[in-house]
Amino acid sequence: MSSGGDGIKQGEQQQLNDVLVLDGAFEADRVETGVAAGNVIAYTCRDPYKDTENEDTVAILPYGPAAAVLAVADGAGGLPAGKRASLTAVTALAASLQSAMDKTTLLRTAILNGIEAANLAVLALGNGSATTLTVITIEGRLIRSYQVGDSEAIVIGQRGLVKLQTTAHSPTGFAVEAGFLDQREALHHAERHLVSNFIGTSDMRIDVGTEVELDLRDTVFLASDGLMDNVHVDEIIELVRKGPLANAADAVVDVARQRMKKARDGQPSKPDDLSVILYRKPGR
Repeated sequence: MSSGGDGIKQGEQQQLNDVLVLDGAFEADRVETGVAAGNVIAYTCRDPYKDTENEDTVAILPYGPAAAVLAVADGAGGLPAGKRASLTAVTALAASLQSAMDKTTLLRTAILNGIEAANLAVLALGNGSATTLTVITIEGRLIRSYQVGDSEAIVIGQRGLVKLQTTAHSPTGFAVEAGFLDQREALHHAERHLVSNFIGTSDMRIDVGTEVELDLRDTVFLASDGLMDNVHVDEIIELVRKGPLANAADAVVDVARQRMKKARDGQPSKPDDLSVILYRKPGR
């Protein structure tokens, strides 16, 4: 697949039992594959200005022949071992799901158990690290979100209708949800970086979304705050709702990367590790 206009490189992925885990520690990782009767693109890269490793981890986890799990984890900046936390969480989730699939456990139950397992695994590191974890499950045409932290998920119809949007677990995220703060204003808010819920904490909570039915050509979008802090939601909708999925992925990543490198015209500019997953069921 062709790279984006920012010189995106394709890195190596870890693949075990059809599970794809991308960590992009020092080189950008990107993969395009098929899962759950749809197409998916996953991409992750580190902050363009830092020498340390990318603290994000993303995963595509098949759950039997017709279902799949998409996950984005963002290791908490400012805390020790952010990469270890995000990779540990995703690895624990994948292992828990594999065990649950062997026992034919319902996917909703398997996800809740898997996130609990991820939380315990990060707590067991004993180093004070933490990570966000946002998960989307796909079963046929039904999807559901599971949210811990401020990585986000959006489901967008071909005409731009937002069918699902998670709420970032942060002061600004809750203010936007309550209508006290505009989404565009939130990107410039002084408390935008604060997060109130993490994997790896004793009071971790899981925000379970309602089930949503996907139409053909709807786009499922997950991203860490490296993307969400640099591209407005209305821009994301316009960039990813139509056209080839590869072009949509390139376009939204390019906007975020360019803004990280140079602030202009009052747009946000917050260099950070960046991860994104896009999924779409093709139309007839």
